[in-house]
Amino acid sequence: MANSAPVTRIAVISGMGGIGKTTLAVHWAPRIAHPFPDGQLYVNLRGFDPGGTTKDPGEALRGFLEALGVPAQRIPVGEAAQTGLYRSLLAGRRALILLDNARDADQVRPLLPGSAGCLVVVTSRNHLFGLVTVEAARPLVLAQLKVPEARESLARRLGAGRVSAEPRAVDEIVARCAGLPLALAVVATRAAAHPGFPLAAIAAELREAHGSLDAFTDPDPAGDVRAVFSWSYHTLSPGAARLLRLLSLHPGPDVALPGAAASAGVAPADVRPLLAELTRAHLLSEHTPGRYSCHDLLRTYAMERSEAEDAAADRDAAVHRLLDHYLHTAHAAGRRFSPAWTTSPLTEAQPGAGAVEFADDGAALSWYTAERRVLGDVVAVADRLGFDSHVWRFAWTLERFFAGSRCPRLLAGLGLMPS
Repeated sequence: MANSAPVTRIAVISGMGGIGKTTLAVHWAPRIAHPFPDGQLYVNLRGFDPGGTTKDPGEALRGFLEALGVPAQRIPVGEAAQTGLYRSLLAGRRALILLDNARDADQVRPLLPGSAGCLVVVTSRNHLFGLVTVEAARPLVLAQLKVPEARESLARRLGAGRVSAEPRAVDEIVARCAGLPLALAVVATRAAAHPGFPLAAIAAELREAHGSLDAFTDPDPAGDVRAVFSWSYHTLSPGAARLLRLLSLHPGPDVALPGAAASAGVAPADVRPLLAELTRAHLLSEHTPGRYSCHDLLRTYAMERSEAEDAAADRDAAVHRLLDHYLHTAHAAGRRFSPAWTTSPLTEAQPGAGAVEFADDGAALSWYTAERRVLGDVVAVADRLGFDSHVWRFAWTLERFFAGSRCPRLLAGLGLMPS
């Protein structure tokens, strides 16, 4: 059997906007350049850009060909011919190629050299699963900074002495930036521009702006958190954009597929591809199979977009659907978990609430366990918004399962635990 042709080595660095993909790639490239003596090529593909126009692969190819010494008049017409010449020139060479800010795999493929001696580093806000599947690219997903890393980032920008002098203020700044390098950089820039300001004052500004991204603005769109998030948001399909907005209203730290479907008022089968789209774009994270979470600042952005784009009646309806979804599902789980339980009749659920049914008591118990933290937040929202009948029915439904947990303590504090 003949040996297969050598494959170009490809690394895909992906992550949400502002997480530091380009910074990592640009700083990493010189450190690994030694094994690639035949040169380095770089292009910003503008996949997510304030102008909204991506760079055509043909335009990028022409730039690469000129960088490789091909006179402009000798560059062939047509992307296929340009790709062929590009690969011929790199055959047998060892070059490092950085394809920054790619939109999708189709934008990248014509720029792959096809030579085993080359390394291609791609950055994108999308996972680019196609490159991983077909071209055997190695994925590297960047996560938010951990607390020690975030503190170190501030210390590098502001000086270790200033950071160590106000540990409580630094802790609050780190928490409100939620580990996003861009947010930390924006706050550090303001603090550095005013060296006489105590960091406690900077932390107070973030506290006062809680619920908006006003504290993370910058005249340069590339340094403005709201603008950077918008470049991802505007690439979404209308259905995925709507789902992201409505998920900002969902209580609790995460959501499962049925809860997401209730948020949008659609069938679970219809919400599945929307969740996949948001996950591919790093606007949601599937942190455990079937459960999705949103970065705190992205959730704030989604809430801002919902307030701007969704009618108040639509937002209210989404919350009502969610409360009905969890109440009716909890009721169904309680009936399955304790068949002899004396229940209180429920009012009909809102259209699209989509209560889950359970095959056995094990499935009901698994649902309760997975939704424990969400249910406590759901009850708090119902109480805050005046859904009194939901609250006492939640109390009646959940008390048998949540003995000793924070939910009955919450309900007792509200005076709503049944006797």
